[in-house]
Amino acid sequence: MVALARQTLIHEWRRFLPAIIAVGFAGLLQLLQAGLVLGIFGSASVYITSSVADLWVGYPGTQSVNLGRPIDADVEMRLRMDSDVLKVEPFQWVDADWRGARDTGGVSVFVSGINAGPNGLMYERILSKALRARLNEPGAVIVDRADLVSLGVNPGDTATINGHRVRVVGVTSGLRALGGVNVVTSLATARQLDTAPVGNRTTYLVAKVRDPDQAATVATRLEGATAFGSYAVWTAKQFAHRSQMYWIFDTGAGAGVLFMAGIVFLVGAVITSQTLVAAVIGSIREYATLNALGVGVNALRKVVMEQAFWVGAIGLLGSSVLAGGLFAIAAHFNVPVELSPLAVGTCLLLSMILALASGLAAIRTLRHADPASLLR
Repeated sequence: MVALARQTLIHEWRRFLPAIIAVGFAGLLQLLQAGLVLGIFGSASVYITSSVADLWVGYPGTQSVNLGRPIDADVEMRLRMDSDVLKVEPFQWVDADWRGARDTGGVSVFVSGINAGPNGLMYERILSKALRARLNEPGAVIVDRADLVSLGVNPGDTATINGHRVRVVGVTSGLRALGGVNVVTSLATARQLDTAPVGNRTTYLVAKVRDPDQAATVATRLEGATAFGSYAVWTAKQFAHRSQMYWIFDTGAGAGVLFMAGIVFLVGAVITSQTLVAAVIGSIREYATLNALGVGVNALRKVVMEQAFWVGAIGLLGSSVLAGGLFAIAAHFNVPVELSPLAVGTCLLLSMILALASGLAAIRTLRHADPASLLR
């Protein structure tokens, strides 16, 4: 019966092609949607994931990295006093207004003031040592290549941030984030651009610990001290997850995306089930003939389920190849997409379940595979 299922697919491929396309298209939509969700909402934590800091210290209750509030800079001394902390750096966050060389109007930007040294923790994964060195120039900024048009500048152009003159000394990729345009400067430049005087305060402190596997233990120990003011300590993984969950569940944007994912799955289920049912109905006389020759209904059900499995497998193979090509195109045009092996596996598993469920729906049509129907 298994061989019969495969042979039927080979010789009657035109009949099953719509079902294969339906499964493949549903799988493709799920892969693309998962990639966009992970890419877009994952960019909310680009400040953390593109850096090599193990610990982040900020204002208690901060829900996302872009919602940081100043903490007392003296907290840095508390961190340095811990024997497991190897390095500490301030990270200055400034909400600012950008005016480019071309008339694009005011653009809201997020200024990241970082340690511009060659071994700085912030943006270590996306800024080369040569780019970091350029930030030591007064008023120097680095932006994402994909944001040049919206900022109205080219590399080497000058602009103004909060009324202060700056110059674009370099561009990179990987700075784009959810909710705004990122501009990287040195700590000194960021403090000059900050129009809100905060005294001896900074937005975040980032730290590198001796053993990254013990980062959570060190964070708990550091948070227990209150003599240096009010602050909270998170591991990089915790803070990245916290930021992403805020954008997904607390802003309302995630609810809309999850709703659309459900719609995609529902539409895919309906289309796939109907096309597979139509393919089985098209072969109903052949099934009736097999039944007349002594093949039981249970055996015929196994044939249908085997066909559903192969329809799903072929469709998902095609969708995976096509999705790979589309993701490559998206990356070329700086579209934020990201897929983890777990996400890919989940999407493919859901699509296969969809195909098998459609096979179960098609089994119901076998009640028409009555040998008596051959006499009509």
